[in-house]
Amino acid sequence: MSGSARRPTLKDIATETGLSMTAVSYALRGLHGTAETQQRVLEAADRLGYSADPIARALASGRSGSVGVLCASLEDLWQQRLAAALGRELLAPDRNAWIIDSAGDAERQLELAQHLVDHRADAVVVIPIDPAAKGWAKITREVPVIAIGDALPAAKAKSEVLFDNESGISTALRTLADAGHKSVAVLSPSRRVEVDRPAEEIAHRIAADLKLSLQVVPCPHDLAGATEVARALLTSGKRPTGILALADSMAFGVYAACKELGIAIPSDLSLLGYDDQPMSQLLEPPLSTFHWPLDDLVADVVERVTSAIDTNRRVRRTTVEPTLVQRASVAAPPGR
Repeated sequence: MSGSARRPTLKDIATETGLSMTAVSYALRGLHGTAETQQRVLEAADRLGYSADPIARALASGRSGSVGVLCASLEDLWQQRLAAALGRELLAPDRNAWIIDSAGDAERQLELAQHLVDHRADAVVVIPIDPAAKGWAKITREVPVIAIGDALPAAKAKSEVLFDNESGISTALRTLADAGHKSVAVLSPSRRVEVDRPAEEIAHRIAADLKLSLQVVPCPHDLAGATEVARALLTSGKRPTGILALADSMAFGVYAACKELGIAIPSDLSLLGYDDQPMSQLLEPPLSTFHWPLDDLVADVVERVTSAIDTNRRVRRTTVEPTLVQRASVAAPPGR
């Protein structure tokens, strides 16, 4: 068929098969009718070169077939893996995913969420940068939102798949404390100091319980940025003996800064990551970090997206728990 030929329509398939347009429409979607009728319609559609018009289908159904996946920062290697997996699992004949990077900017993330609303996304999956931002209340009134990582306390998300940061951060800081560390830093993905993430609040509370001197340091995910932050921290007058990086991508920057400065891991500095990137075990020494069940998380989120679109009902939140993967980047502090 030439590029200028008329696009086959449902009416053409109805004429070809002797069925009504309604029956053809149902058969193409696998609804109603016998298996024989559906097969006859599909064969006719194939002969005619028919393909569904996505614009017409969206107008008829009130759905765009698109799901927004709004990441906090795709510089984070773990979020790259998550976004790629969600993109694969959300790809279907009548559905696709828009993968969008918020570049670590909380205000920008809300603007992008509104952009998805304006472009009639059927649902939005978000890893929120500032979960407490009031703007999420408006977004969740306009589109089903599935939050990953942190809850949206000022909004009514259709569903939330939360990270058990209480368990993960508590285990990490206790691991450092048990090794004898008293001065600890947490590298956090917050871009601005005034955005106090739930994970940071947990870190302050647990550090106080353990009588640790704690610094929370905003840190980007990219290697150059994380290296710069780590270099400044390790050459300051408040150099910690232990660091928890809330993303392995940030921990890679610590390794790079330590190499520059002649600081040995773990004899001079203990380091923990937080999301078990595959290359973390190849570092020297291998990075102790936390494993999160990515495959289970993706399956859960996709199921919740489908439920939100099809039923528009809220689904009870679930919590994903991490497992500490002990390697060789944690030891007693110098002089212990």
